[in-house]
Amino acid sequence: MYYPDEIVEEVRMKNDIVDVISGYVRLQKKGANHFGLCPFHNEKSPSFSVSGGKQMYYCFGCGAGGNVFTFIMEYENYSFPEAVKLLADRAGVNLPEVEYSEEMRKKESRKSRLLEINKEAAKYFYYQLRSDRGEKGYRYLAERGLSQETMKKFGLGFAGISSGDLVQYLRSKGYGDELIREAGVAVFDEKYGLHDKFWNRVMFPIQDINHRVIGFGGRVMGDGKPKYLNSPETMIFDKSRNLYGLNFARTSRQSYIILCEGYMDVIAMHQAGFIQAAASLGTAFTIGQANLVKRYAKEVLLAYDSDGAGTNAALRAIGILREAGLTGKVINMEPYKDPDEFVKNLGAEEFGKRIERAENSFFFELRMLERDYDLKDPESKTKFHREIARKLCGFSEEVERENYLEAVADKYRIGFENLRKLVASYAAQTGLASPVVRPKSGLAEKKNMPEENRKKAQRLLITWVTDEPGIYPKIAKYINAGDFTDELYRKVADKLFEGLSKGEFNPAALVSLFEDEEEQREVAALFNTKLEELETKKEREKALHDIIYTVKRNSYEYYSGRMGADMDALNKVIAGKKALEELSKTHISLDE
Repeated sequence: MYYPDEIVEEVRMKNDIVDVISGYVRLQKKGANHFGLCPFHNEKSPSFSVSGGKQMYYCFGCGAGGNVFTFIMEYENYSFPEAVKLLADRAGVNLPEVEYSEEMRKKESRKSRLLEINKEAAKYFYYQLRSDRGEKGYRYLAERGLSQETMKKFGLGFAGISSGDLVQYLRSKGYGDELIREAGVAVFDEKYGLHDKFWNRVMFPIQDINHRVIGFGGRVMGDGKPKYLNSPETMIFDKSRNLYGLNFARTSRQSYIILCEGYMDVIAMHQAGFIQAAASLGTAFTIGQANLVKRYAKEVLLAYDSDGAGTNAALRAIGILREAGLTGKVINMEPYKDPDEFVKNLGAEEFGKRIERAENSFFFELRMLERDYDLKDPESKTKFHREIARKLCGFSEEVERENYLEAVADKYRIGFENLRKLVASYAAQTGLASPVVRPKSGLAEKKNMPEENRKKAQRLLITWVTDEPGIYPKIAKYINAGDFTDELYRKVADKLFEGLSKGEFNPAALVSLFEDEEEQREVAALFNTKLEELETKKEREKALHDIIYTVKRNSYEYYSGRMGADMDALNKVIAGKKALEELSKTHISLDE
């Protein structure tokens, strides 16, 4: 953290979350909480909850959640220090000068200087494009159909024909050669010394999610090679963990991101009104980029080139999206090559229709696979069906695999039972997946998800204790933080129980203990698990007892499986068994 914990907490406590969020979202009080339309995704029915008691927000639709700092960071695209400063100014709290260790100070200073250099370079390219020297670049972009407003929004620029102008400009601003080179805007060789990396190209500043320039892409005008030239990896620029245009796309409030291949595609999409478009940075789509997208959307629509290379890239991206837990669809760009050409020729309205008709990624994979087989030939057709079975085995969750199996059987007119037997046979032979077993009664069996069930009971208990802190003293002898088998849950329970034992109830402060945005979301979800509404005290007491018993039993089973020679685990197992025996005979009263 950049500021002392006590200052951060003072700022948080002086900014009531309901008051702050009311300045951004129209809220209506319902029961103990306030509800409104979520500002982080499109919805028609309010699922965005703000709790004055917990000083937290949570969206039951998209999972966004956290405390007042998290909200400002998400809504305003601010870093944590920026959010603290905004709220400190709002509450009239004087912030101290930030204290760094010597090593951190040097690192932050260097990082800051590199960002300054990139910002100055972006300004230089920007003004070059709009000068007489940039006429060629400006004409090229205008002929590509870009408006002045769009060029300004993306900060487009021009690198002149001379290979030393930018270096001289940055030197005049006081930056040393070592830093200029490290920023990636210049290169050194024995013949020319330090000289500009980019020249005679239209320039695309690459910004991180906080709108800071971290690198550049330069496009040659004509037939020069390479067509696109990108900044090298630096302290501030990691291609595999950034996406072009995501700084704008993340604020689109859409439930999906349109993933393109190039800068011009993204810009064309935004100009046409599809501001949820982003692109990878001259490299294949990576799992790091998929995890970044996952923060802001549940679904990705691929708008890759319709040629062979684009198809192969889409197939690779589908696998990565699936690995990251994202749903993928593919937009059909034919008869045009890319989104830029499509919109120019058929317009935004038609592209919107293609979005509505985007193809399920699994069926896209099958359609591409089908091209390798002659379905009029029985042997080739059988091989194709075997390939379908192999791909169906890729779904580890039985319910999902069964649903796709039914849809595939219908689409390709394969007998459902025949296809299911083929999948079961393939799965059994390869060990890729367990064959689906249908119960004789015809009723679907409950999914065997021990880990998820274990975590669900833990979430329910944390939410219940948070909603009714008065019950903690009554259950403290039966439950402790060590009973939470998930590491993040255990950290939250430890801090929560520690505070409750001291008479301090402050769940919102716990969010600030986690710097990772995904962890903050998960912590917020922990405090907002939906509890079943029970009418009588007897029903509620039984439900609470069952949850505590389940958490304790899962803990006992968890440590039993890890016992071995671990004395700590052995002690926990012994204590857990004793507690389970006591719990089975104990009634926990909810009376005051």
